[in-house]
Amino acid sequence: MVLKSIVASASDLSVVSVAGSAPLEFKNRGFGGRVISLGFRFNRGRWKGSERFNFKVRAAVDVGVERSKSEALKGNSGLDVVSEGELTVKGFAGLRKTKLVCTIGPACSSLEELENLASGGMNVARLNMCHGTREWHRDVIRKIKKLNEEKGFCVSVMIDTEGSQIHFVDHGASSSVKVEEGSIWHFTAEHFEGSRPFTVQTNYTGFSEDIEVGDELVIDGGMACFEVIERKGNDLHCKCIDAGLFLPGAKFSFWRDGKLVRRNYKLPTLSTKDWADIDFGIAEGVDFFALSFVNHADSVKDLKNYLSTKSTKSIKVLSKIESLESLHKLEEIVRASDGIMVARGDLGVEIPLEQIPTVQEDIIYVCRQLNKPVIVASQLLESMVEYPTPTRAEVADVSEAVRQYADALMLSGESAIGSYGRKALAVLDMTSSRMESWNREENRQNLLNHHQLGAELPECITEQICNCAVEMANNLGVDAIFVYTKHGHMASLLSRNRPNPPIFAFTDDKSTRMALNLQWGVVPLLLDLSDDAESNISKSVQLMESKGLIRQGDVVLVVSDIAHTRSSPMALQSIQVKTIP
Repeated sequence: MVLKSIVASASDLSVVSVAGSAPLEFKNRGFGGRVISLGFRFNRGRWKGSERFNFKVRAAVDVGVERSKSEALKGNSGLDVVSEGELTVKGFAGLRKTKLVCTIGPACSSLEELENLASGGMNVARLNMCHGTREWHRDVIRKIKKLNEEKGFCVSVMIDTEGSQIHFVDHGASSSVKVEEGSIWHFTAEHFEGSRPFTVQTNYTGFSEDIEVGDELVIDGGMACFEVIERKGNDLHCKCIDAGLFLPGAKFSFWRDGKLVRRNYKLPTLSTKDWADIDFGIAEGVDFFALSFVNHADSVKDLKNYLSTKSTKSIKVLSKIESLESLHKLEEIVRASDGIMVARGDLGVEIPLEQIPTVQEDIIYVCRQLNKPVIVASQLLESMVEYPTPTRAEVADVSEAVRQYADALMLSGESAIGSYGRKALAVLDMTSSRMESWNREENRQNLLNHHQLGAELPECITEQICNCAVEMANNLGVDAIFVYTKHGHMASLLSRNRPNPPIFAFTDDKSTRMALNLQWGVVPLLLDLSDDAESNISKSVQLMESKGLIRQGDVVLVVSDIAHTRSSPMALQSIQVKTIP
């Protein structure tokens, strides 16, 4: 059908019929190659047109695929070795869909340990610019790229900016230090090398301004607590009143009479050091920047504009939600960003602890409505920094984030400085897989209601095609969804619907492939794409067959958003269902 001169909202385009045999019996098919039609209905009476749009939408279910044996695959396999291994052992239904992010630190920065994390399912390696030198970070980035190139992994690299932070303290040791109740500690703005007994240095000379004797100094949202007993110049003497664990580069806050002591320092989101770190990341070809302490959308827009002029590749910008101000402007920040990180550690300092679970769920919901990937971070498996087994409460916390359909989970100190980083990653892997299975058994994806994203006809068509494609995939019980995409947009829309089968996103753009590493349920693959949809399908099926990952009788739903060209001016988007003969 051809649609001319109309602008439609998503609610006006819907599946009205699937003619043919009962869809739920599709897995036991004997269709012999006949075509099942899929109809779309428009409420044309609502639309009055100019001649702005001229789009052709094909929606057909073609059962039985004739593959061209003469077309050989070009280059190496576009599938990473971890996904290939999971498919071989678990099949399509067993693929983990929640993505895993690991913070890289001294405990896991060797080539061997990085390979262990990559083998264990790490999708994104996070580098925190608060710690380490640029030379150290450069070495880690190049090791990861070496593993990708030589060992067949697909691990993206994220740089986490330090931000204009005034609340970092460091005891100078390379690992955690236990703080005993009653011990006296000296907090100072003096900078020195190494460590001194019971001495902590801060990263901001005015850290003690407006602080009074009797105020409480809280480490990492409650990992340890001190009472200010004396102030000397800019320095503080503090007595530990709640024993606990003191991590390197810990964050701190001051409390008075049960309330956070708020001070307006009027510091920019991105410091001079941050801009230098960003230039470093651009030069090293990282895939994501995560901005710390984002309180408004302008800083995100400024960085994205800067990246568009400085980098030839598409680098995604994530915003960390870790302050009360960011919650007040959540929607505008999410809209401006390419993704969100729920930084629960700092957020738990700014809002009551009991509100964290509901705020986390609200943030995840907003991100899914606006089609932005969201990472749940901070203290997921905090006990595994020191112990090889997580608490049952931590496993329940991880399960809840998966139940809420977060795109990704992130390890911080567990992998960066902990002794059991590989085990912590394995816990995330196993827990995520189990909860995803439960979600499917409960058909929880049917509870998802989505905000309409598109404003004009092209976006509405794409959005509705993806919504309908996922509904079809779930109802028909197909084994996998194949999507062919230049920039990843249609793959992200499919992911937004949280389908039961995994999404294999074929792209010929390396930046798109690495960006899709954060999208729930998406397995990104490199493939030479053409304007010929059937040729793309043939090549992708051959690729999967060559690895023994797809068998006769498997059924895949195929979606394409390959852009139109001068030779093919009609934008062609399609849904097809194919059985492997």
